[in-house]
Amino acid sequence: MAMLQMKRFGAAGVAALLACSSFAAQAATDGTLGATSQGSVGISASVPSRVQISKLTDVAFTNQDPGSAASNAQNVCVFSNTATKGYNIKATGSGSSSAFTLANGSLTVPYTVQWAQTTGQTSGTSLTTNVALTGQTSLATTPGCSSGVATSASLVVQMSTTALQSMQSSTNYTGTLTLLVGPE
Repeated sequence: MAMLQMKRFGAAGVAALLACSSFAAQAATDGTLGATSQGSVGISASVPSRVQISKLTDVAFTNQDPGSAASNAQNVCVFSNTATKGYNIKATGSGSSSAFTLANGSLTVPYTVQWAQTTGQTSGTSLTTNVALTGQTSLATTPGCSSGVATSASLVVQMSTTALQSMQSSTNYTGTLTLLVGPE
């Protein structure tokens, strides 16, 4: 009889029947009529990969002595819900072709960006604009580091003496650094 049904429905039909029969084993069951009745439902849940970067602070090199390089290291939080807590990070600046530059009109000055996957660092891996630094892992256990570790990584922004010495005095140069984090 099974052979007849296979010929009648074809291999695709049998595969569909088998798929439905395995689904039925996990389906809800109704109770029977009686003094008590018990039924059951299967429950499943999943979430997609998610990441979050937080605890970022604006950087200001105000009245910086051009004879000394400027550096700002800040502790930030990166959360990843993947099994490895892995992530990658990509940085872009607001300069031409996403360059790491500050500007005032046509005047521009470069800065550099470094990243460390641990907190409390004053140096790290140099980032190249629009190129992801992969293979990073986080110790954060909750988004925003709301419990557990307070921060999980270090962002370092630097300006060299050459860059500072090329700036006009009493001129404010501004720009935006954008950090994009993705799950791994």
